[in-house]
Amino acid sequence: AMELPPSHFPAARAAAVAMGYLRYLRGGPGRGLQLRELRSARRQDIDDVGHKYYLELELEDVLDKDRTVNCTAEVLYPLGSQSSAPDVQLTVQGELRSTEEADKEFYTRIRSLEKELVAENIPDSHGNIPPELEPIHLLAWAASGYVIWQNSTENTKFHLAQVKHVKQVKRSDEDLQFDYVVLLHEMVSQEVLPWQVTLLWHPQRGARVSQCQGPAPGD
Repeated sequence: AMELPPSHFPAARAAAVAMGYLRYLRGGPGRGLQLRELRSARRQDIDDVGHKYYLELELEDVLDKDRTVNCTAEVLYPLGSQSSAPDVQLTVQGELRSTEEADKEFYTRIRSLEKELVAENIPDSHGNIPPELEPIHLLAWAASGYVIWQNSTENTKFHLAQVKHVKQVKRSDEDLQFDYVVLLHEMVSQEVLPWQVTLLWHPQRGARVSQCQGPAPGD
């Protein structure tokens, strides 16, 4: 495997995939994981399989910046296949802060709303997010994390630019449902494109994307 400088673009793109997957897996209304530093990166070209990146990441939680955790990730981009998502394996070393209390509080608050929550433009044009919408924004990180993981290739780097619109949908089961329109900024082509993502969330079960639709080609 070849050592890559962490500033190397392909390394940063692989790290964005790992972060997307991690946010989907471990994110929620009370946790916003972000990359503090890409410590090291190696790339291996595996014949007839694809390119595999080995990454060491240092992460922080936007809600608890004093504490960092390390994470190792393997990101495999399968050969010649635009249609299948990169395969990501992750190991987080150390404990992420517990979000149990915050999760319960958020869940109870949303369940007790008279009218379903609707919001748009998070953050607004000045970069502000009202405190009561911060959990909704962090859930959008989880939702867009799924989109980023599923749709990245070795030549893309997606970033959540904004929640254009979000609408809570009342359900007959225990899940909370949020229908998002998120704007993803693709840093290589500089395109900003809307994705529709339906996210289900429950304190015990975490975040699950049940539907996801990208921009139609040519939009």
